[in-house]
Amino acid sequence: MAEFLRSRRARITPSDVGLPAGRRRRTPGLRREEVAQLAFISTEYYTRLEQARGPNPSREVLAGLARALRLSDAERDHLHHLAGVLPARPPGPPRDVRPSLLDLVRRLPLAAATVNSAIYEVLAWNDLAAALMEDFSAASRRDRNLARRAFLGPWPDGRRLYGVSDVEEFASSVAVGLRGAMARYPDSPEVAGLVDELLGGSDEFVRLWEAGAVDAPRTLCKTFRHPLVGPVTVNCDVLDVADRDQHVVIYTADPGSPSEEALRLLSVVGTQRMDVSS
Repeated sequence: MAEFLRSRRARITPSDVGLPAGRRRRTPGLRREEVAQLAFISTEYYTRLEQARGPNPSREVLAGLARALRLSDAERDHLHHLAGVLPARPPGPPRDVRPSLLDLVRRLPLAAATVNSAIYEVLAWNDLAAALMEDFSAASRRDRNLARRAFLGPWPDGRRLYGVSDVEEFASSVAVGLRGAMARYPDSPEVAGLVDELLGGSDEFVRLWEAGAVDAPRTLCKTFRHPLVGPVTVNCDVLDVADRDQHVVIYTADPGSPSEEALRLLSVVGTQRMDVSS
């Protein structure tokens, strides 16, 4: 831990934290007293930590050091492990999507893509996903939760979960996914509230929840029964975003297939004719 603290202190410049550089600075990074000041601890205590002579710091001290040294999430967790302290659990599933992921989703050619939270809320999507599945921008945050939609509705045009072919498989994966979210976020009112809502409103969810499964096979291919272009069969790939506990779901059609042509048509039409009856 002492070595880790020294290395991270050396890479931070005074200007990074709003301190004057000064003319007689001999250290390449911050001084020990500057780190101590930023972390709201004594210089003597911080010096002892860097010399491997101090007692293990508390969770509060570690949080101050992580803030003072501008540590990333991974570095913060590493510091906690070095100190023998388990990192604090996040209060609930993260909802902020990295700008790079938003850019990736928007740039995918002829692919419908969404970014989903750990509790199946659609956080971001591209135009083709809106045309293929639903115009998520017209739905409230509550109605953009696919777990709720899978078991409680409402379903567009009476078609359960956007008329996809893997309704039962997706329902099973939701129960498994929410069980994992409950374990990762045991103090989250949002996670507990969603599970309680599904248990109180869906006999099917009760059955799946009580089965206690902790693993479910992912669907690699599914068919959307679209009201405008008919059935669209797509490959379904899920990319895990570990640091955000999110998933990028990408739908692509086989090259040269009728489904690829359907996606091309939807990319032009967009959501402007989603009122066409099936």
